[in-house]
Amino acid sequence: MAAGPALWLGPLLLVSLWGSSAPASLLRRLREQIQRFQESSVLSLSLDTGAAALPKEGWLEQPLDPFNASDKRSFLQRYWINDQHWASQDGPVFLHLGGEGSLGPGSVMKGHPAALAPALRALVIGLEHRFYGLSIPAGGLTMAQLRFLSSRHALADVVSARLALSRLLNVSSSSPWVCFGGSYAGSLAAWARLKFPHLLFAAVASSAPVRAVLDFSSYNEVVSRSLTSAAIGGSPECRAAASSAFAEVEQRLRAGGAVRAALRAELGACASLGRAENRVELLEALQALVGGAVQYDGQAGAPLSVRQLCGLLLEGRSNGSRPDPYHGLRRAAQVVMHSLGQKCLSFSRAETLAQLRVTEPQVSGVGDRQWLYQTCTEFGFYVTCEDPTCPFSQLPALPSQLELCEQVFGLSTSSIAQAVAQTNSYYGGQTPGATHVLFVNGDTDPWHVLSVTQALGPSVSALLIPGASHCFDMAPERPSDSPSLHLGRQSIFQQLQTWLKLAKETPVRAGV
Repeated sequence: MAAGPALWLGPLLLVSLWGSSAPASLLRRLREQIQRFQESSVLSLSLDTGAAALPKEGWLEQPLDPFNASDKRSFLQRYWINDQHWASQDGPVFLHLGGEGSLGPGSVMKGHPAALAPALRALVIGLEHRFYGLSIPAGGLTMAQLRFLSSRHALADVVSARLALSRLLNVSSSSPWVCFGGSYAGSLAAWARLKFPHLLFAAVASSAPVRAVLDFSSYNEVVSRSLTSAAIGGSPECRAAASSAFAEVEQRLRAGGAVRAALRAELGACASLGRAENRVELLEALQALVGGAVQYDGQAGAPLSVRQLCGLLLEGRSNGSRPDPYHGLRRAAQVVMHSLGQKCLSFSRAETLAQLRVTEPQVSGVGDRQWLYQTCTEFGFYVTCEDPTCPFSQLPALPSQLELCEQVFGLSTSSIAQAVAQTNSYYGGQTPGATHVLFVNGDTDPWHVLSVTQALGPSVSALLIPGASHCFDMAPERPSDSPSLHLGRQSIFQQLQTWLKLAKETPVRAGV
């Protein structure tokens, strides 16, 4: 175990200070906001109960290039340990994998897998992803360095950490290791079990988009459908109001002059809207705003739920006056900007490019440059709205998003498409072929269409939770959680009990 920085609160406190970013990253900032909110409540509770309840921070020295034994360069990878409930050396180990952002102590303190640890007497470890948070190798984020950033490198880190921590913590060779992760990290959890079944006994993959896709138009198809769902506060009228609001935005953009200038001020666009590329930035940000309300619906720390968004878009109906969807969208933008601590909803394309070209690690730990690189070289995931049935603006096109890969990294569209195909070929897409994997999704979450939502056999289970949003099953429990979410979490617990019973009958004795 190597020594490392001790100021782990830094990324949590400073993330909101970086407001200049690509509009497409608004969803990532919403996720950071939710994570920070939930983590702060966890830390407050831990501090109230005493320092003994706080998790332990550690650092592993990992090879920068695990696929080249002659390359001796290394970096420090951060991890967290919660051993409060670990009853014996041969007890289960829950390995919570970090994804495309900073991983804090809350990852091993609240929400699953931490909530499952007391009953199952498990050791909980959180492993931050290379090149994110504080686990950034020396040399920064240059292209020469970023070639060591990929899901395959991350899986090599998982293997190395699993072996090193087994020795360091004196974990028994018969202890079953279970990987957990949400979103991209959920995919990593499933892939870790797929590629290294002799080291990792099982995996719980929440909201895991295991199928890479270049044009992710189905994202907005789910957003559109979720806006009509009465179960979460939507309605057909809400969807129609959203469509009307976007139509008015486009009409005002076309009008130019004073009308366009007023639109800029009203919607929080910091850049002049005279350039087409800046108009695209604004429309992408507005779509991300609505998408974010759906993707993180009902979660603690989210600035807008579907119910609240629809209330704004349809304001006026209850008192008999005519609703003004554009005014509602404007108010929604103000709510989100205030919540994220941003003065603008969108910036100029030039400023977006300038930020993405910065090769020095950012204090925030949000990792926009790193994640763009991974989408350009592995996953795609570019949300579009070019289908005529899409309720939002159809102006932001796929070429506009692909241009970022060319302008920031010099990567061509053909190379991106090839990388997406290779990812699906290597991991198996939505039929990965792994065993002892539970895929958990919510049907409100737009990402569930890229995951596994039906069982692929007796050893690959799937759980689709009605009305649940992105990674909602991983969040700390609240009294307001829906009955379906409660049942979903019970199903996860029961599946783990079954696996751990099986592990006792067939002990794992490999790789340590």
